[in-house]
Amino acid sequence: MTTQPATAADAASVAARRHFLMGTAALAGSAVLPLSATSTASAASAAPVAEAVASTAPAALARTGATDARLAQSARGMVTSPHELASEAGLEVLRAGGNAIEAAIAIGAVLSVTYPHFTGLGGDAFMVISDRDGNVRTFSGIGQAAAHTPAYGSATGSAIPVRGPGATLTTAATVAIWDKAFAFSRTQWNGQQAWSSLFSRATEYAANGFPVTPSQHFWQTFRAADLPNWDGFSSVFMPGGRIPAAGERFHQPALARSLDSIATHGGREFYEGDLAGRIAAGLKRVGSPLRASDLSRAQAREEVPLRVAYRDGELLGLRPPTQGVTTLEIMGILNRFDLKSMPEGSADYYHVLVEAVKLAFLDRNRYVADPDFVDVPVERLLSGANLDAHARSIRMDRAMPWPHVFRTGDTVYIGAADSQGNCVSMLQTVYFDWGSGVVLGDTGVLWHNRGASFSLDPASPNVLAGGKRPFHTLNPGMYLKQGRPQLLYGTQGADGQPQTLAAVLTRLIDYDMDPLTALRRPRFLLGKTFSDSRDSLKLEQDAGADVFTALAARGHEMSPLPPQSQLAGHPGAIRIDSQGQMSGAHDPRSDGRALGV
Repeated sequence: MTTQPATAADAASVAARRHFLMGTAALAGSAVLPLSATSTASAASAAPVAEAVASTAPAALARTGATDARLAQSARGMVTSPHELASEAGLEVLRAGGNAIEAAIAIGAVLSVTYPHFTGLGGDAFMVISDRDGNVRTFSGIGQAAAHTPAYGSATGSAIPVRGPGATLTTAATVAIWDKAFAFSRTQWNGQQAWSSLFSRATEYAANGFPVTPSQHFWQTFRAADLPNWDGFSSVFMPGGRIPAAGERFHQPALARSLDSIATHGGREFYEGDLAGRIAAGLKRVGSPLRASDLSRAQAREEVPLRVAYRDGELLGLRPPTQGVTTLEIMGILNRFDLKSMPEGSADYYHVLVEAVKLAFLDRNRYVADPDFVDVPVERLLSGANLDAHARSIRMDRAMPWPHVFRTGDTVYIGAADSQGNCVSMLQTVYFDWGSGVVLGDTGVLWHNRGASFSLDPASPNVLAGGKRPFHTLNPGMYLKQGRPQLLYGTQGADGQPQTLAAVLTRLIDYDMDPLTALRRPRFLLGKTFSDSRDSLKLEQDAGADVFTALAARGHEMSPLPPQSQLAGHPGAIRIDSQGQMSGAHDPRSDGRALGV
């Protein structure tokens, strides 16, 4: 159902935003007005990189972030995201009386502008939501493959491209998630914010510009050799034919107009309205197999979450084709070990986490795909018998071999909690950094490349088929204790997501660290990376030389990562105690921040 403005507040917001756009000349293709003084000051105040703390005694680590300004604290509401302007947009919604879903939508919309290398309107998204009493639902937004897919495979000698028009193989469901969640907010959480108002900051930053983040500059520079080959990319992301510098103001007037259309006409405008027609025309023009009929069939799904017991609580995640079951399986295996008997950050600690990851990844690669097309035995994978068997197979003195395929990808995490105890844990993505690289016509929309995660092997459960949803690495989650939300968490990082979450969750739950401390501790990544094609165990160097030596002695092929490496993910987390007091942080490796009301 299309979300139309339904109140006087909606109509007023539409008029105000339209006046704003006309005043900026965004509708004519340029943007000249300055941002507010508050927004400019906030954008300029980037958080410093956290110092290595590997040498700190474990007992002293639990609360080392307690006096750090980057650890947000509040009893009235909290948000976290990888960009401070996005977090501020969510905070504004909470302060205006909005709920956690409304705040998350506002954050997601801003990130689609200010973090374009990791998320956007042309990507997918997921939510885990709960009220104060632990009534949890999930929203899964995965674009399906075109009804008529290209003839990839042995017959043509081709493969699924990872960039360019051939990678624009699936529809995009981020806007569908916002639309469905907003409807839920109105009917179930008494949401009062105007749909259109949730896009005001995103439209402002697209029209008037925002300072380019170090992350955006890094990933655009990293891909500099490829950029000229991406349809429509340079005209949007390389003003004057060059990569904008970090801190330089960057404008996206075409995207501002697309956001304005969605804000004015509702979420289904992206799939069935005039904007959808322009998107479909842009896709057809570059040679994508997607058509207007494919866009009109894109929908978000509301589902019951998967669950697994962990310590004295319960972890919840999304159903396949996401790897939510994989993170839960890892944690279910670790629940069979007495982690508190192992010093946090020791070789034993990293070893048992890595071995649990390997076992769960083997199951994931064997089974996880679209359950509309194949049977995915989630109950068996999360059964006590399977978790027990996997735990028994782990040898503390010897590492399993690991020659398996690594999946890349980039994402943004959004967390929000309001004063009524409602919570949202959310991820948005365009898959690879910069997605397919294709910008569609005059829409300013960068399309994702999630279809590249399909297999062409007929024996694979994830084999490409028309209308099928691809395997998805995204899996935001939630931890309930005594039936109520205690932790909201998620991260970017594709294959790294379950690995990062295993480290973050064990530090938050088993070692009782505050979110900031848990997020800045050294992390690992098993498998290939952009800079290292070996299937080795990457570990941040501040884990300590003795840990590297001990892990190598057990058979792990070790590769060092710099401390606070970008390859270690950008997780965020919010903790809610039994009295409703909240503490939260976003990874110091990112450009983001948690903010409390």
